[in-house]
Amino acid sequence: MTRAHGVEAVLLGGLAAGVLDTFLAMAVYRIGATVVYQAVASGLLGKAAFRGGLATAALGLLLHFLIAATAAAVYFGASLKLETLVRQPVPCGLVFGLAVYFFMHHVVVPLSAARNTPFSWAELIGHALLVGLPIALAVSRAAHR
Repeated sequence: MTRAHGVEAVLLGGLAAGVLDTFLAMAVYRIGATVVYQAVASGLLGKAAFRGGLATAALGLLLHFLIAATAAAVYFGASLKLETLVRQPVPCGLVFGLAVYFFMHHVVVPLSAARNTPFSWAELIGHALLVGLPIALAVSRAAHR
């Protein structure tokens, strides 16, 4: 895979996962996008993120898509060593989405200033379908071009 295809895979996979994960959070928690992104910003700012208006929402938006692109970069990097990730993107992407969920909820959020949310089957399944799967499909598509 060329470097350009790798960059494309990471950007496209990160964009798709970021957008879909935003909609997932909006649906699960019945909140607007501004609050979703303020919640992400609360990882850095704590409760003050919810009083910061559009400025903290913009910070959360940037962080959210940076995290999604980082997840895509991790999958892409692993796919360079494990060809199965490219050959079998559906099962591998679903498992990767589960791993992302557990990593975020059991490592990233506890180390941040954000409040931890309780376990949610909807979020877990949503991460498999709407985060891991689009990332895996973007990487697989790029590898086959």
